[in-house]
Amino acid sequence: MVVKVYGPAYGSTKRVLVCLVEKGIDFETVPVDLIKGEHKQPDYLALQPFGAVPVIQDGDYTLYESRAIIRYYAEKYKDQGTDLLGKTIEERGLVEQWVEVEAHNYHPPIYTLTIQILFASKMGFTADENLIKESEEKLGKVMDLYEERLSKSKYLAGDFFSLADLSNLPFTQRLVSEMGKEYMIRQRKHVSAWWDDISTRPSWLKVKDLL
Repeated sequence: MVVKVYGPAYGSTKRVLVCLVEKGIDFETVPVDLIKGEHKQPDYLALQPFGAVPVIQDGDYTLYESRAIIRYYAEKYKDQGTDLLGKTIEERGLVEQWVEVEAHNYHPPIYTLTIQILFASKMGFTADENLIKESEEKLGKVMDLYEERLSKSKYLAGDFFSLADLSNLPFTQRLVSEMGKEYMIRQRKHVSAWWDDISTRPSWLKVKDLL
């Protein structure tokens, strides 16, 4: 069964796609144009009542929220492809911890930067320079914690690539490339080495430019 993934152009959806590639799961993509409001159409809201991306359809099973989706596939296909959850319950605990850190500490400021810098004009408002500065400072503090952690292990949850690392890929890519803020990575030695590692994985190279 081929998994149908909605909204491949967007960061949160790419979080799902790179997971599917790591697990060797076949998928097809369905474009959703947020700027045109396609996510607010009745057919889409029937799949995702909050009008956000991504959504997956796997046979008669529908699931939304990107981190829920990657957890689902990492567990369902644990013995297929890359093990993204760790081999012990303790490793799993650390994976879950760092996925939560990304979701609640790293993602909010980097998402704000994405909207303010990349999408303000498309969405019809003027970027708030004070909010951009504040968000960069908040993100920098989280990166400092990443730096400390990555000075002790190759990846966030230990010495194995996991959902914790994967979850950071899409929006960090935009920070480095489209937003021109690569310096935030490069001024932190261990974060820089980690980024060079995870951003050159074949799975990410395959999906990062999908539209």
